[in-house]
Amino acid sequence: MAGCGARRKPAALALGPGRAHCQDMESLSEELTASKGVFVALWFALFFLAERWRPAAVPPPGPEERPGGPWLRVGRNLALWLANVGLYPLIVLPVSLLAVAHQLDWRPAWWSGWLGLALDIVLLDLLIYWWHRANHVLPLLWRFHEVHHLDRFLDSSSALRFHFGEVLLSALFRALVILLLDLPIASILVFETLVLAAAIFHHSNLALPAGLERALSRVFITPGIHWVHHHAVRSDTDSNYGTLFSFWDPLFGSRSPAPRRLEMAIGVEGRAERPLLELFLRPFYPERKRLS
Repeated sequence: MAGCGARRKPAALALGPGRAHCQDMESLSEELTASKGVFVALWFALFFLAERWRPAAVPPPGPEERPGGPWLRVGRNLALWLANVGLYPLIVLPVSLLAVAHQLDWRPAWWSGWLGLALDIVLLDLLIYWWHRANHVLPLLWRFHEVHHLDRFLDSSSALRFHFGEVLLSALFRALVILLLDLPIASILVFETLVLAAAIFHHSNLALPAGLERALSRVFITPGIHWVHHHAVRSDTDSNYGTLFSFWDPLFGSRSPAPRRLEMAIGVEGRAERPLLELFLRPFYPERKRLS
């Protein structure tokens, strides 16, 4: 990897410290990426099946419920996800590794191990809260993020539905964070795994016991919180930006007071869902009237 030797760390291998670190980092990232893929696939399968066994809400009637049924919507979501699967090893991961190789190298020794990982997760969740909020505020970012919100119903497949342009922009933002905060690649990959698992959970249509969801929502984002973020009403769409932890929105004044209603309209206010090809092209030809 170009530039990997620029980051010098002590290493026990007889390959020279820069090269040894480079090979160690790439090997670790490959192992963690493989583990992440297996875990996320199993987690998705679990929720995809469970929400069909015990759904919380019923999809509203509409074009997606014509011949082919709701599988048309799921297929569209998975097609958007498949476009991003190829980007991860080709662009997203190499960009992250390049950022790791050129970090400022200021992290103190105490900020490591399990304590360092826990601090990294909280810090990254705070930063992703602001990045998510920026995607709703800045018109350029909203062009891409709107594709995620145009889904007219939510289930676990909605967690995988993102435009490839948003994935690339997020990768650049993440690279900047890695570079400036001296984040180890292990923390990045663990956090990515937690984010995917959390997204599958809080987009899911699984009926949870009210007491369990209420208890979880005190610390974590639950479907009851995140579905309001997908309500097709602007004031709700521009709220509830949290990903892992539920305390950022109350802290920064972005929590919606509206409770989740199972019959609430999902999507973007004044906007309709689009066919797959139009979703790929939409950010490059946005309508004049947009949420932002």
